[in-house]
Amino acid sequence: MSSAGVQPAYAESVPGTVNDGVVAVIQLEGAVDPVMESYVRRAIEEAEQSRAELIVFEMNTPGGRLDSAEALGLLIAESPIPTVVYVNGKAASAGSYIALSADKIAMTPTSMIGSAAIVDVNAELVDNPKVVAAWSSMMKGAAEANGRDGTYAVAMVDVKNEIKLPKLDRTKKAGEVLSLDTKEAIRVGYADYEATSLQELLTQMKRSNPLILTIEVAASEKIASFLMNPIVATVLLFIGIAGIAIELIVPGFGVPGILGVLSFGLYFFGAYVAGLAGMEAFVLFILGLVLLVLELFVPSFGILGILGSASLITSVVRAAYDTSDALLSLGIAFIAATVVVVIIARIFKHRGVWNRFILREQLTTEEGFVSTRNASELIGEIGVALTTLRPSGTASFNERKVDVVTDGGFISAGKRVKVIHVEGVRVVVREHADD
Repeated sequence: MSSAGVQPAYAESVPGTVNDGVVAVIQLEGAVDPVMESYVRRAIEEAEQSRAELIVFEMNTPGGRLDSAEALGLLIAESPIPTVVYVNGKAASAGSYIALSADKIAMTPTSMIGSAAIVDVNAELVDNPKVVAAWSSMMKGAAEANGRDGTYAVAMVDVKNEIKLPKLDRTKKAGEVLSLDTKEAIRVGYADYEATSLQELLTQMKRSNPLILTIEVAASEKIASFLMNPIVATVLLFIGIAGIAIELIVPGFGVPGILGVLSFGLYFFGAYVAGLAGMEAFVLFILGLVLLVLELFVPSFGILGILGSASLITSVVRAAYDTSDALLSLGIAFIAATVVVVIIARIFKHRGVWNRFILREQLTTEEGFVSTRNASELIGEIGVALTTLRPSGTASFNERKVDVVTDGGFISAGKRVKVIHVEGVRVVVREHADD
């Protein structure tokens, strides 16, 4: 991950005379997402470089993506430095899995942990048996890996079944999920410490005067977390597609094109900071734009347009954490952008790029254009039939060969003929008797 925009870590000593080692503090605030995962990876590396003896994860999260939670749990579980999650508020849903992955758990008196049933983006319960079973196993495994009773972790996930909870002297009923307050968490072994402050926690852990190394969330990571929100990402894709399409199809505005490029730039910036997009995504995006522009001016039977569209779609998908989510966002953005572009194109049809390829000039006689030589001047002229007229053929008038037709009679070659009528390119003759 790029270190651009990363804020420095801050070190401070708890009042005393001798420092009792280095304790790194990492913040887990807000929704669990790929940016949090990237931040924690960076923070753990900084803690290792600073030779920290303990990492405290200050947590307050309502949950978030399960895949990001799984990755975060693995980072914490595999940390070479002892870890403790200090819950100051919520360790709900995906946050409970992250907390259970730590060596120790501490909680403030008013905190909670649990309520980890799986829900979709609409906050509706997911009842897919395979998905629920997998998540339940992960929760149980994380708990048991650190000496905790896995039954309570399962009760945090399983909505359908009754589960007896002997240490709480109650049974979790079907339709409910388990959520533990601080006292209950300590009773069942899901919390090791109750502390009102970080200093109190460290004192309980026999680290009365450590050097505190606070690893801040970078400003770029905060921005990226906002940009990676599925709704925000969809809006950015919509503005990007609509803006660039309007600028290409109805050129001359400038603003739509600028907004489109900026929106795509923000989309890729968020993905880059989250560690999801590399230079290949940017290259594919630029290549796609170039191909689409060429399609407007180079006849390729749609090949350039197809390749350009494929390149753009690939770049967006490669910059996303989840392919299905990316395609859904891209589909919604494309449909909405198409509606807007069609409306704009109709309103400003006189400025459309198609006008460059349409011949607007009328080739009229008034403008000096003549498709064929005017034959009306031949009326009354006398000539000779060069071919037999049955009734059409060729006649000569003052050495000018003209396609003619008789008024109904048969005229042999060599006979004299007279033009009696002209209608457009149709010259009508009749045999002319010699005086």
